[in-house]
Amino acid sequence: MSLAVTAPTQLKLERLKSPLGEIFIASLDGAICNLEFADTEERMQKLLARHFGAVELAPAKAGDFAKALKAYFEGDVHAIDDLPVKTNGTPYQEKAWAALRRIPVGETRSYGEQARDVGDANGARAVGLANHLNPVGIVVPCHRVIGADGSLTGYAGGLDRKRWLLEHEAKHTTLPLFRDKK
Repeated sequence: MSLAVTAPTQLKLERLKSPLGEIFIASLDGAICNLEFADTEERMQKLLARHFGAVELAPAKAGDFAKALKAYFEGDVHAIDDLPVKTNGTPYQEKAWAALRRIPVGETRSYGEQARDVGDANGARAVGLANHLNPVGIVVPCHRVIGADGSLTGYAGGLDRKRWLLEHEAKHTTLPLFRDKK
């Protein structure tokens, strides 16, 4: 019996200097499959292995993804809204991540609200885990999910970055940073 050896998936890797530190943008077939801060590179490697198996990262010149993110950091907070992503998550993760992309810039949701959005009224912890495994931070905006009490909770890039992203988006929209709970 012979075992077939699969060649590693070839990904392009762009780098971008940002106000939050250097960012790595891995892409495949014209879609972002991972976006991580340079100081969380180990997380990037783990998530890529989980979602794509063996990968090889080939350095690439800054392209459209880096340009869109640069525009986002310069104040055009909608520049990343329609960037294509290829995440290869489980069906539940894909639903949770799609719900994240529906949260408008300048708004936040609680984990419970996100769970209800995916049709899992009791799934706050499940969406929290999916958000933790989100491989395309910022573009798939898990930073827009906060605790039910309005507190900042969990973010792979750190709470200081989460706070900065929320404040940045609020500054460049006319919406309030945190919605009043009714």
